Amino acid sequence: MARTPSNMLPLGSALPDSKLLNPSSGKLESVIEISGNMPVLLMFICNHCPFVIHLHQGIQKLYLDYKNQGVQFIAINSNDVINYPEDSPEKMVSLFKDLKLDFPYLFDETQNYAKLLDAACTPDFYLFDSSKKLVYRGRFDESRPGNGIEVTGNDLRNALKELLEGKVVNDYQKPSMGCNIKWK
Repeated sequence: MARTPSNMLPLGSALPDSKLLNPSSGKLESVIEISGNMPVLLMFICNHCPFVIHLHQGIQKLYLDYKNQGVQFIAINSNDVINYPEDSPEKMVSLFKDLKLDFPYLFDETQNYAKLLDAACTPDFYLFDSSKKLVYRGRFDESRPGNGIEVTGNDLRNALKELLEGKVVNDYQKPSMGCNIKWK
């Protein structure tokens, strides 16, 4: 298990747009159009990464807690599926069905979207406000596979809470840690 930290895109960066494949519908969908007029939480994940698998229940709970509070969730898989077939679009659909998650899980086949956001690892989290400016990037919480710390999502939850309360999101943010994105 390689440990790769986030690159920590500068706060205030604009949310880039791209049309990415939604394997559930088979259609290309615009990230900006999906996010609408609300804040958006982007998460770079994949199916096989033990760091992501470790957070499955935490992501489910976070989504259930925030899905009706005006935040759009979008997951993105940018891995090379030729060398990592467990991350294929078909298996992405199966994973979200198994996890009972109904937010978009998009496939970044060209890996260009990950490069636009300087994404480095799975999981990698980016929270943009309703004007599509980056207010948080970094870790879910301090839990990692094998470290014995409970998955709470506290780092990301605090950022979401501050954003939704109209406060300035604390800029002391720690990088995520996970498997490197599997570049082609």
